[in-house]
Amino acid sequence: MHITRRQALAGLGLGTLGLPAAQAQPAWPNRTIRFIVPFAPGGPVEVPTRFIAEHLTRSLGQTILVETRPGAGGALGAQAVVRENDPHTLLVSTTAVAIAPALMANPGYHPLDDLVPISMVSDTPMVLLAKPDHAIKDLPDLIARAKARPGGITYATSGVGSTTHLAGALLGVRAEIDLLHVPYRGAAQAMTALYAGDTDLLVIGTIEALTHIREGRLKAIGITSGERSPALPDVPSIGSAVPGYDMTIWYAMFGPRSTPPEVVQRLAAEMAPLARGNILADRMQESGARLLLDGPARLAERMRIEVPLWRDVVRRAGIGAS
Repeated sequence: MHITRRQALAGLGLGTLGLPAAQAQPAWPNRTIRFIVPFAPGGPVEVPTRFIAEHLTRSLGQTILVETRPGAGGALGAQAVVRENDPHTLLVSTTAVAIAPALMANPGYHPLDDLVPISMVSDTPMVLLAKPDHAIKDLPDLIARAKARPGGITYATSGVGSTTHLAGALLGVRAEIDLLHVPYRGAAQAMTALYAGDTDLLVIGTIEALTHIREGRLKAIGITSGERSPALPDVPSIGSAVPGYDMTIWYAMFGPRSTPPEVVQRLAAEMAPLARGNILADRMQESGARLLLDGPARLAERMRIEVPLWRDVVRRAGIGAS
């Protein structure tokens, strides 16, 4: 009778040597998990991340620590996760993951090769604002005026290469208009400039804009998503007037390239129930954000589309790489 190599090894008590390496690895998680947030402490990414960490600490039976690693627009934290390449060290970052390769000559990682999508966490649109008495009435009026006066309409943002800047740049590319970008050092300064009449328009996050809009101190020209926001149901989406326009600030969880598919699926399944029926989901909805936690497919598709998209937008808008 012919005896196979696996049978011989089994007879010696060495059967596992003939099995695929993945089957011999210890179960995950078998030690403390770290969530790396690549921005300063107290930022908007940290709140949902800590909420999720507390939930997963209970459901997975392992401690989860949230660490902030700010620097280089989120690139330093991403580099740390990629360098460790351990599925116990995960990244919770923003749209910056997809944008960094367009803005930086060498961000230190490739988002499509070095990071494994686990799940979108949330997304929120931005708002295009003007003073109530400004001559621009709505999106079609803005586009018509911009076509008539290329470079004659200004928009303020929180800085060069910021998500608000790229929202304006994408509008220019999609609508084929030339808007003049005026960067400021942060959203507060940009808002002050709009009130002072130093710029025509302002692109800012929905959360920062809500009070100003609801109190009638500023008017919303459009929401930067492809559809209307429940927080501002009367404000049209820019996508309704400009085909193909859709820009939101999203937060998402990634693993390093060594993260096994079963770890991705387990994390997604454990987080999914948090998307509704809790304080965090309700508060985020009130502020114009959506808590998603819908698994890897949507995030993978966003990355597939957005990494080349932002390269193209940055090139066409003439935004220099650092």
